[in-house]
Amino acid sequence: MKFIPVTKKVYLLQLLFFISFLAIGQELPPIQNFTRSEYQAETQNWDISQGEDGIMYFANNSGLLEYNGAHWQLYYSPNNTILRSVEYINGKVYTGAYMEFGYWTRDNIGMLRYTSMSDKIEEKLLEEDFWNIIELDDYLLFQSLSRIYIYNTLDDTFDIIETETSLPKMFIFENQIFFQKIGEGIFKIENGQEILVANGPAVKNNIIANIFRSNESFIIQTQEAGAYIFKNGKTTKWNVPANEVLSKNSIYSSIQLKDRSLVVGTISDGIYHISETGEILLHMNQRNGLLNNTALSLFQDKDNNVWIGQDNGISVLNLYAPFVVYNDSYGEIGSVYASAIHEGKLYLGSNQGLFYREVGSQNQFQFIEGTKGQVWCLEIMDNQLLCGHNNGTFLVNGSEVKKISDIMGTWTIRRFPNFDNLLIQGQYAGGGLTVLEKVNNEWKFKHRISGYDISSRSLEFITQNTIVVNHEYKGVLKVHLNSDFTEVVNFEKIESAPISLKSDIAMFNNSLYYFSQSGFYKFDMDADKFVYDSITENLIAPFDSYESGNLIVKLENNSLWGFTKKNIFTFSPGNMSSELKLEKIAIPADKRLFLSSYENLTFLDNQHLLFGTTKGYFMIDREHLNEYDFNVSLDLVENHALDKEYHFISQSEKSVFRANQNNFSFFYSVPEYNALEEVYYQYKLTGLSNNWSDWSTIASVNFENLRHGKYSFEVRARKGNNLSKNIAKYDFEIDRPWYISNEFMVIYFVFFLIILFAIHMSNKRYYKNQKIKQLKKQEQEFTLTQLENEQQIMKLRNDKLRNEIESKTRELSTSTMSVVKKNELLNEIKGELESVSKNEKITKVLKIIDKNLSEGSDWKMFEKAFNDADSDFLKKIKTLHPNLTPSDLKLCAYLRLNLSSKEIAPLLHISSRSVEIKRYRLRKKMDLSHEKSLVEYILEI
Repeated sequence: MKFIPVTKKVYLLQLLFFISFLAIGQELPPIQNFTRSEYQAETQNWDISQGEDGIMYFANNSGLLEYNGAHWQLYYSPNNTILRSVEYINGKVYTGAYMEFGYWTRDNIGMLRYTSMSDKIEEKLLEEDFWNIIELDDYLLFQSLSRIYIYNTLDDTFDIIETETSLPKMFIFENQIFFQKIGEGIFKIENGQEILVANGPAVKNNIIANIFRSNESFIIQTQEAGAYIFKNGKTTKWNVPANEVLSKNSIYSSIQLKDRSLVVGTISDGIYHISETGEILLHMNQRNGLLNNTALSLFQDKDNNVWIGQDNGISVLNLYAPFVVYNDSYGEIGSVYASAIHEGKLYLGSNQGLFYREVGSQNQFQFIEGTKGQVWCLEIMDNQLLCGHNNGTFLVNGSEVKKISDIMGTWTIRRFPNFDNLLIQGQYAGGGLTVLEKVNNEWKFKHRISGYDISSRSLEFITQNTIVVNHEYKGVLKVHLNSDFTEVVNFEKIESAPISLKSDIAMFNNSLYYFSQSGFYKFDMDADKFVYDSITENLIAPFDSYESGNLIVKLENNSLWGFTKKNIFTFSPGNMSSELKLEKIAIPADKRLFLSSYENLTFLDNQHLLFGTTKGYFMIDREHLNEYDFNVSLDLVENHALDKEYHFISQSEKSVFRANQNNFSFFYSVPEYNALEEVYYQYKLTGLSNNWSDWSTIASVNFENLRHGKYSFEVRARKGNNLSKNIAKYDFEIDRPWYISNEFMVIYFVFFLIILFAIHMSNKRYYKNQKIKQLKKQEQEFTLTQLENEQQIMKLRNDKLRNEIESKTRELSTSTMSVVKKNELLNEIKGELESVSKNEKITKVLKIIDKNLSEGSDWKMFEKAFNDADSDFLKKIKTLHPNLTPSDLKLCAYLRLNLSSKEIAPLLHISSRSVEIKRYRLRKKMDLSHEKSLVEYILEI
């Protein structure tokens, strides 16, 4: 088995535009080609069948090839041999190969699994391939070139039909089984027995390719000798035009279609589509569309498409599609810019000139001399065909033209309102606007309109003298003409129309419309401006997008045509309101191959439309644009865990996946095979997003690393403008990871409780410790406060003591100074008394003075006062200097009071000089350095 997933369609949804071929003048149906590189199997495809769900099956050299419209899938044959036959019957895909036949059934994940039937046969198989499988009532028939094995589905037994010659083919015809024995004739099986039906020379010796019904006769198609009519037991040559061609070809395959026409596949010349009456309707080969000239197998699917299994590839021909393609592969016509039907002739105007042929003819288009170059427009005015050309304007008459204007580049031609004999032409830059006049029932050049030389590719009248001209670079211009249409009076830009490339204007249903990348606008005559039309939202939906603003008005059915990325649209007047009715033809731009911004349209009749393309033209049969219901199917769901291979899963079983199995791929399809209709898909994964995705042609999607939870994948499809009837759905669930499973959630809860308890206890201890710390802190703070208070009290006491000391010191100093003054005064009095003659009274006074000058009494008084003021000083200095004498202590006390030598001298009853000597001796006793002041030292103690 080989599965071929694709992220986009690998097959080529091609029209015949894409294919080079030699048949000139042939209109062909669309075709899709699938090469070996696209379906990724071997080249040859021997048989084709289709399931009831629309899936196609091919017997390929590599095995069973399956195609669902979006993905190819290959299942290798059970014994790795070439698969020769395939037939879908009642939900089973039966296949035949070399020495093997059996059936495939789909398992619960959507893949096919093989069951052998040939191993039930008791009789030994010959060296044989099984080329054909047919169901009839309760029997299955497997045909090789030597035998027919008849399987009874009721009793599970086999019967065998053998031949001594060869069994090249087996057919089911009108609910009977026919087969040929070479050299014997055609037989049928009746009541389990073989009965000879025909044994004429034509059927005995020529290999029969197929048998068909034709009225009251049988058509017997041979491989090499053409076709024969079998009627009333006689075999005669089928006398029809196609038989001559078929007789010259080697026929390998053939089928009769539902309309009783035939498709015949040849060995070397492709296929022929032949009517029931024998006319060749279509011939296709490698030169005009097929991948290969050898048609090994043919099959008509449920939508009437014809599948062609070739020697190298697979093709599907949309034989009954409402589309026909004319492809100019050799470039003899070129890109078609204009078309018209006039007097029974179809005219094509291209970049290479003007061509024509009779309407309905399959002959080659004929070039009209004198028209070499670019044709821009073809207009029928009063039953005369005018051709706008790069070289001017031509009047076309059958296969001849007559130039009526030499001004280069006639873009477009319009009629003047209210003047049946006047036409206006829009031309290249420099040409501007010109006028044609009908004289003697023939159009002729009249004059050029002066005052305006801007290129005028698109123009429309809004009044008799006012023209609106669209210029892709300058914008929409309003041009005013004078009364005799000879001069442009003035012109101005209409600001309400946004400038846009590929834009266009058109007068339709008495209203002027403007279509651009900004939307669809309608001109409001009263407001003199373009107004945005809400119809844009329906015209260009989110699914669609802007392609070209080109607008085409067709008077035949009063319709307006335009083009978007996904659709051709047409407006027509509403029956019950003034609103325009919108219809869409769903053909995407990449398939229609129109000239963007130069699209052109011609009505061949009421139902057939012709559009010019880059390589010819394209026709649509509107009457057969049938819309039908369709379903989208979710084919496969893939799942894988991280770093592991993908595996398919069953959509019917319970869909709960482990947490690491969170990568999914979804493959979906719509089994439809129309070459011109693209299938678009839209999905959403509820649980991840509730919004639908953008529309896409990719028929698969991947999701990676999805979170745990419930999901619902939904996919729907659209073809053209129609949604699928159903929404395919798949529900699944991704389990929670092990670390958040129920068991672990319980464990987590227990751990949480433990942690919560631990935190509680920790907090409890913490707050207890904090409380203890707080109490300690409060105690410390209280103690500190007490200490601070005590210190404050002590400071106050010290301050008080200091004040008292200072007070006493001041008192001592005052007292000392008083003593000094007293002694000075007494000494002074004593000296005065001693200077006078002495007598007893003076002597007595002198004694009193000496008594009051007594050093001992002064010192005792001073020592007491000094000790009260500075009680520790004398002790400290005595301790520091034990060798000091009382006299030295007195001097120290006086120096501590910061008294000078002059002030100390009276206290010691010595001279100042003696005080200095005492100070010097004191320094030596104290062993003070020369730099140290004695007073400072004493004050520091």
